[in-house]
Amino acid sequence: MNALIVEDEVLAANRLKRMLGEEKVDVIATKDTVRNTVSWLEENQSSIDLALFDIQLADGLSFEVFEKMNVKCPVIFTTAYDQYAIKAFEVNGIDYLLKPVKKEDLVRAISKVKPQAPTLSPELINSLINTQKDYKKQFVVKVGEHIKMIKTSEISAFTSEDKANYLIKEDGSRVLIDQTLDKVESLIDPKEYYRINRKFIIKMDAIQDIIAFSGSRLKLTLTNFESQDLLVARERVKDFKSWLET
Repeated sequence: MNALIVEDEVLAANRLKRMLGEEKVDVIATKDTVRNTVSWLEENQSSIDLALFDIQLADGLSFEVFEKMNVKCPVIFTTAYDQYAIKAFEVNGIDYLLKPVKKEDLVRAISKVKPQAPTLSPELINSLINTQKDYKKQFVVKVGEHIKMIKTSEISAFTSEDKANYLIKEDGSRVLIDQTLDKVESLIDPKEYYRINRKFIIKMDAIQDIIAFSGSRLKLTLTNFESQDLLVARERVKDFKSWLET
């Protein structure tokens, strides 16, 4: 952060500057009167993030600065007297420190305006992960004695049956794969594929029909593929509908 010090006592100004420097705050100017503070702010206010104002200056009270212009940055007031506290908070005051200013009080005050690390919601974190992730483009499978590559875009679904795992191609044929459904789920784009239950992951574009089914579930039909187990689990129905709308 960049800061301005408004203080007519040289020793006090230097002490503030030293303590601010220890907190990674750069003091880019020091002023000692109402007049030169107003003049400097009119030209440079956009360059500071914080100002520290002594209240009693050589040519008057620093409150006169606020009467002459709109001070936009947060202000920490410092003074040897406490009778100005209410007035300080009527302007841009974020804290009111009595002299001699204690380091811990100054640190507490500037923490109110120091940039904080943003708190990311789980939704935002997932969004960032999904944006940056390079999803699997193809699966390498063994068909008889041959090793083949099947593009993910050509896969309608993945299924688990009798402790084996398969991908289902657009023509409805099954091909054995090495990955578990949990692993597959982590490799493919969640905007295109959805795990409807513990046995099936399906592709949105492959859905041919959706039918209301008993127990508040949904039954699906995929292009070139049907199964009695293509049921959206009851607890996933709401999320499944939201997925369809993305």
